[in-house]
Order: sequence, then structure tokens, then C-alpha cells
Amino acid sequence: MPLPTIPSGNVASQIPTGFDVDNSCRFNDGDSASLSRASGTPTSTRKFTISFWVKKSGQGADQFLVSSFTDANNRMAVSFDTNDRLECNCHVSGSIIIRRNPTRKFRDYSAWYHIVFAVDTTQSTASDRAKVYVNGELQTVFENTTDPSLNADANVSGDHFIGAYDNGGTPALFFDGYLAEVFFVDGSQLAATSFGEFDEDSPTIWKPKDVSGLTFGTNGFYLDFEDSGDLGDDESGNTNDFTETNLAATDQATDTPTNNFCVINPLQAQADDLTFAEGNCKITNTGNTWRSSYGTFGPTGGKWYFEIKCQASSDYERFGIVDADAMNKQSADGRYDDTGYNSRGYGYGSDGQKTNNGGSPSWGNSWDAGDILGCAYDLDNGKLYFSKNGTWQESGDPTSGGTGTGSAYDIDTGYFYIPALAHYGSGSSMEFNFGGCSAFTVSSANQDGNGYGNFEYAVPSGYLALCTKNLGSDGG
Repeated sequence: MPLPTIPSGNVASQIPTGFDVDNSCRFNDGDSASLSRASGTPTSTRKFTISFWVKKSGQGADQFLVSSFTDANNRMAVSFDTNDRLECNCHVSGSIIIRRNPTRKFRDYSAWYHIVFAVDTTQSTASDRAKVYVNGELQTVFENTTDPSLNADANVSGDHFIGAYDNGGTPALFFDGYLAEVFFVDGSQLAATSFGEFDEDSPTIWKPKDVSGLTFGTNGFYLDFEDSGDLGDDESGNTNDFTETNLAATDQATDTPTNNFCVINPLQAQADDLTFAEGNCKITNTGNTWRSSYGTFGPTGGKWYFEIKCQASSDYERFGIVDADAMNKQSADGRYDDTGYNSRGYGYGSDGQKTNNGGSPSWGNSWDAGDILGCAYDLDNGKLYFSKNGTWQESGDPTSGGTGTGSAYDIDTGYFYIPALAHYGSGSSMEFNFGGCSAFTVSSANQDGNGYGNFEYAVPSGYLALCTKNLGSDGG
């Protein structure tokens, strides 16, 4: 089925917000990345609120988002389990005193979710003592639930971790994805409306809002990730700063709840032979066969640009675009090579050939490990261009308005064209840059004409990064 032009899910990035989140932090579980700090005596042992926005990359694994650990018997955490369900738990003196595990599953890797876990054990009604909100909605259907007793001590005051669980001094169960607007409020049980609001024009859309009026309490913190050199910087006013472990300035992202960028979707790939990393922007083939993977955005109009770096070449790689209806189609000889064997799949191969519908004529220069390739596709005029290390192949001119020579293809218009990669052979590894958080290091910092993205090479005039603010402005 065709993908929507804007990803599904209740994400504020679909609409103008009024309040913009500028940055998020990418956590790559393969790097064992986390943030940590030691906390002190809390403002209240009975009241606290955790709030954050999350865009998942990994699936089917225990992943801890926000946790606090004194010892194995006294701990608190918000995490995803191996079934991609949310878990909000508190253990005190060896017993689970709070458990809230909504039955819904979190498997939309194109969307941002807002999650709030709010506790006040002084509430007279047992079910009000621990609340979970997802995208502004109070969750009421749970796989497991345990209510704390009246006036129970639940605010565990041990070390706080973001993106991991402190397993007795050794962090483990690392998160894989993006986090934004991470709050811990010590001493208050707050509703989701303290951190977000439904849009007045699109009342089913939940979006972030300005939180400058919050009171955080002794152990409270607010991480906005706006300082790439200090991703653990606390902006609550408490200076409860976190220590970064295996995080770098390159993990600061502009993929946020108010401007959602394209990534590669692990649910749409032949994932049995593929591994995904770096916020679903790095794809490695571990099998000796053709495999394809696809982006999360499929516009039908407009002009778009993205980059890809060959990190390691095996036998053959091809990247380009494919119509959503042509995804996951197997060729007559058993290949999953959508950029080469479909009538509306268009690619540029590492052998210098352009590929479409089984044809692969010589066209541009070959490329190999270390090369950065660009793709510019004009869905208004039906033209597709490729570059190698900043040089447009075959004298292509993406800014010619569809009349110039050198385009790789004249493409059919009116279809949902999605970024695509096909590669063959164990060890082939490709790194995408859609502009929100590149899998490879970008040294030049080029933006599109609307000021979005972060690219190695200059974006052709009139072409845009694949992000929701551009989709809204361009109408693609």
C-alpha cells in the first residue's frame, strides 16, 4: 500500500506548532550510549512526573528510556519490552509497588510519541496514584497493573539514567532511537497538558508546548539537547547536569516532534538479513542475497534531496527511489532489488550503471567505500538526478526546471516515491543522510532553501530535505 505523504501517528510535526522543538538526541544501542547523574534526597518521596518525546529505532528488545536505581530492590523505570509495549514500574524494598503496562504496542518507526508517567501516592483513589499518558490521552487498558498503597514511598532517589538501566553499576538494556524534551518533576504529579496540548485547528493532533512555568523540585531536570557539546545540560535551573557516555556532538539531531525527518523503516525491509543502526539511517546486509529497504516518507510532488555514503562495499549496491506499490516485489529470479527490477523503481549502482525494470545501461561513474552520493528527484517535472562526491553525473542539472540534459531518468509522476536501497552480499553497509541526523559525519553543514537539514554537499536550488515542515510548505 502507498505510504501517506506524512507519517501516520499522532505527531505534532504534521502541523504548524507555534512552539518548536529544535533538537533531539540520538541513542544508538550498539554504542552503549546513555546519560547519567547521581540524585539526592527528593522533594517528595510520594510524587513525581516523567515526561518525554520518543521516536523508536529498535524493536523487539528490552529498552530503557528513563530510570532511577538505588539498588536491585529499589528502582524505577519507563521502558519498552520485547513485545514493544510500554512498561512503567516502581520497585521498593524488593516489591513491585507500581505497574502500568498499556496493552498497545509501539511499532511506528516514522512517528514521535509523547509519554508521561505521573505518580502521587497520596491520592485517595487507588487508580489515580499512577497515571500514564500517550499523546495526551490517559491510558486505561493495561496488560499488567499494580496500584501503590496510600502514601507509599515511590520516588526512588538513586542514580538517574537516560537511555539505559543501571544494572548494579553496569549500564545495560540500552535504548535505540531519539529522545526529545526529557523532564523529571520532583514533588508533583502533572497531567500531560503540562507538557503538550491538542492543536486548536486539528484537535486530534498532540503537540509540545512551552514549559517555562514549571517548578521542578530538588531532583528535577529538563534536557532539551540544544548544546551539542553538552548533551546532558540541565535547563531546569537546578543544574542537575548529566554525564554523557558514548554520546558525541554528532548525536544531536534536528529530527524532532515538531519537524519529523525521514529515516529507513525496519518494518518495510527484508529485515532477516539486514541490521539497522544510527537511528535507522545505517543499513548493513549480513546475508549473501539481494535485500531492499525503504524510507518512511513518500511524497507525490515537489523536489527532494538526500545523501547516502557507501561505508563498506561488498558486491553491488544500488540506491534511488521506488513507488510504494512496487516495494517488496520479488523478481523472476528471486531478487529483492526494487531499484533495479521494477518499472517504477529507479537506481544508481556502484558499478556506474543506472537501473530500472531489469535494465542497467552504463551511465555515470562507479563508486565505492567512502564515496558520498546525492539523489535529487523532481516529482513535478518527472526528473531524477544523482551525484558522486558533489558532482552531478552525466552533466546533470537538477535546477534546470526539468528541461536540462543529464538526468538519470524521466520518471512517471503522481506516485508515492520513497527513498530506497538495494544491496547484495554480506558486509555491504550504507549510511543515509536525510538531513535530520546523518549516519555519517557531515563536515560542510549545508541546508536546503527553507533552512532545514544538514548535508555534506550543497542542496540544489529548489530541492528540499524530507521533513514534515517541508512537506507542509511544499504540499508534497
